[in-house]
Amino acid sequence: MVDILNEGLIETKINCTRLIGMLMEGNDFASGNDASLSLLVGLLRLVKDKKHLNGVLAGLSLLKTVCSRESVRYSFVNVGVVPQLVELMPEGRLALKDCPNTIPNAVKLLMKASENCTQFVLLILWAICKFAPVECASLAVDAGLAAKLLLVIQSGYNPVLKQRSAELLKLCSLNYTATIFISKCKLTRTIQ
Repeated sequence: MVDILNEGLIETKINCTRLIGMLMEGNDFASGNDASLSLLVGLLRLVKDKKHLNGVLAGLSLLKTVCSRESVRYSFVNVGVVPQLVELMPEGRLALKDCPNTIPNAVKLLMKASENCTQFVLLILWAICKFAPVECASLAVDAGLAAKLLLVIQSGYNPVLKQRSAELLKLCSLNYTATIFISKCKLTRTIQ
């Protein structure tokens, strides 16, 4: 079925996606890592095809179901699905922006785990703050993002991650004067 999802006609792919979803909900689906990665490729192709809204919806629905399995979720994160989905879906950015817990939870996760996790969190925060800079950047700064971004910049993380942190810090500071931004960063004692 996964092969059909990867190589069939669009209607066949959509129907195959729905069938896999039904099978997974019925717990009749055996998933291995190879099948999961092949499934992921097919689903990402389906979701990227904006000409067929039914395919996008079916693909996102199955991605949600598939990601409910912990082992599959980790493999999806490891192959870089999160950045692709955030970049791909403007509706996803709107949904993330509208959720009141997104920014505070993302800020809490920053630098809590691996460098990859920090990179994904930065990507999500970047997408949200770029989407609605006035509203989201101030929420992020209030949640403590600026101080954490300064820590990322000073860390031993890769240069691309540090650059993204600097860009996000600059985006967050646009709505503030220097004095207010420093006070919002809760860095007054450190600077003095």
